Amino acid sequence: MKWEDIAELHPSRFVLVEAIKASSNNRVRNLEDMAVIQDYDDPQEAWSGYKQFHKLYPSRELYVFHTSRTDVEVVEEFFSGVRQHT
Repeated sequence: MKWEDIAELHPSRFVLVEAIKASSNNRVRNLEDMAVIQDYDDPQEAWSGYKQFHKLYPSRELYVFHTSRTDVEVVEEFFSGVRQHT
């Protein structure tokens, strides 16, 4: 689903989406096709949903956005530290 369609179907909401088709150019991730996993009223609930889903499926490319955004380009940042495995 394209971002414009998601924003139209879920106005003024926080959405947890999975990138289905995405590309990178100059450290910018362009999300071309997405699937909505859940929508939320509250940003804290959205991040809780993200963390829960990411814990179950760590290899999936997940994002939380508010549908008031006009685009969903993401700047890529690479983590080079050590994470505690829980």
